[in-house]
Amino acid sequence: MLFGLGWPEVAIIIVVAIVIFGPKKIPELGNALGKTLRGFKEELNNPSEDNHPGEQQK
Repeated sequence: MLFGLGWPEVAIIIVVAIVIFGPKKIPELGNALGKTLRGFKEELNNPSEDNHPGEQQK
């Protein structure tokens, strides 16, 4: 499964997240995490012209 975790561990993590953040906050956190991961993935696939490997940064 995910990161070597089994279903019991995943269930415990979900229950703890609901207790800590509350059921109304979980979708907002998931949405923010998804946007962050999408942006990170896009930056890895299309690095900006500002950072060229091998060049010294000023």
